[in-house]
Amino acid sequence: MDKFMKRAVELAFENVQNGGQPFGAVLVKDGEVVSEGVNELHIKHDISGHAELLAIRRAQEQFQTNDLSGFTMYASGAPCAMCYSAMMFAGIEKAYYCATLDDAKAVGLGKSAVIYDELQKTADARKFDMCHMEIEENMPNPMELWKERNV
Repeated sequence: MDKFMKRAVELAFENVQNGGQPFGAVLVKDGEVVSEGVNELHIKHDISGHAELLAIRRAQEQFQTNDLSGFTMYASGAPCAMCYSAMMFAGIEKAYYCATLDDAKAVGLGKSAVIYDELQKTADARKFDMCHMEIEENMPNPMELWKERNV
């Protein structure tokens, strides 16, 4: 195990000691730690306060960019679907992790596995009900405005 993963696991262990969940993340660029995070759900009551997301937010703020191409994430546990998506949106191309989704499920932290399973289903077979509503004809369309300004 390299020093970056060791640090992610240390962060996760410390987080459990402080009342949090066993998740830590380290974001690296060119062999240097850029930012770190631990799950802060227990502190801020923010469901998006995952270790990977906090590391991403801190790096984006530090570098004033949304593009984290060339960065690598080290996470103590397999990223949930939300963190996986955020890494992809940010341009992070590689992530390493220790604990698997099955490991998390075995200790009562199985929502990630459930969400991954749900995403494999067709939209009409999912438990979460998503309902499409058309924008009314007389309302301004934000997608059209975006297209006018950016295409």
